[in-house]
Amino acid sequence: MQTPQFVKHQKVSLRKHPTLSEKWLQDIIAADPSILGLGDLELIDSERIQERAGRLDLLLYDGDATRYEVELMLGACDASHLVRCIEYWDNERRKYPGYDHIAVLVAEDITSRFFNVISLMAGNIPMIAIQMSAIRIGDQLAIDFITVLNQTQLRQDDQSEPAVSQEIDRSFWDNRVGKEIMGCVDGLLVAFQASNPGEYRLRYVKSHVGIAIPGERRNAVRIWPKKSFVTFALAVKNPEEWVSTLEAIGLPVTRRRGSRVSCTVTPQQFAQHKQTVQELFACRVGAEDDE
Repeated sequence: MQTPQFVKHQKVSLRKHPTLSEKWLQDIIAADPSILGLGDLELIDSERIQERAGRLDLLLYDGDATRYEVELMLGACDASHLVRCIEYWDNERRKYPGYDHIAVLVAEDITSRFFNVISLMAGNIPMIAIQMSAIRIGDQLAIDFITVLNQTQLRQDDQSEPAVSQEIDRSFWDNRVGKEIMGCVDGLLVAFQASNPGEYRLRYVKSHVGIAIPGERRNAVRIWPKKSFVTFALAVKNPEEWVSTLEAIGLPVTRRRGSRVSCTVTPQQFAQHKQTVQELFACRVGAEDDE
């Protein structure tokens, strides 16, 4: 194997650069969020207007149940950006409670002072801090992203669950979220069966509940019960139209990868909009793997 050739490089300060701006960096990440090193993420929105003030630089998601609120800063991390990052994270998690939310702060220099502050806050706030370095090699520029803090502790059931989910008893979910919420889950099954005749049943695992396809280890719909609401996801025909329809009646909804959509309902909302949910189920295509 040939020995790689050494190339001399020069570190560049983006904050002091005459032409490169935060908007330039934002566009680079938006075009390929994977460069942050957080996995195969997708862009939901950039410059997202917040209700009280300001704009969230980037809102990313993992195609499943986690959203990342990303605040960018050229130069050293300061208190205003840290507070802003947490505020935007809080706004988004309140507006879309059906997802797990992680605050992400990206800066050229995360000083020891702010590293300590972030570490204290991250005990209660799932947060990732990323330090970036711009490097010039000849006439080309590279940016290296290094995660210096990752405090996004998994739930105990997430940490111990095997690669293939093992079914559990219904009582686990009754105790975890209460019978009212599980009654809503039962209602989703009834609505699904009304639109999709067949011997479907609920399959219970520690991370979610599935509307199981008869004779298969796949789900027609995947459901995440919480203590005050239920989030469910499935692949449907015309996903963009369904996003508009569900938003119009006040249900939080997001289009995920391809034809998958995710919707959040409370028991009261489900009772009010049961017919619309049933029509959504009638447009199902494909299945959700149970792994």
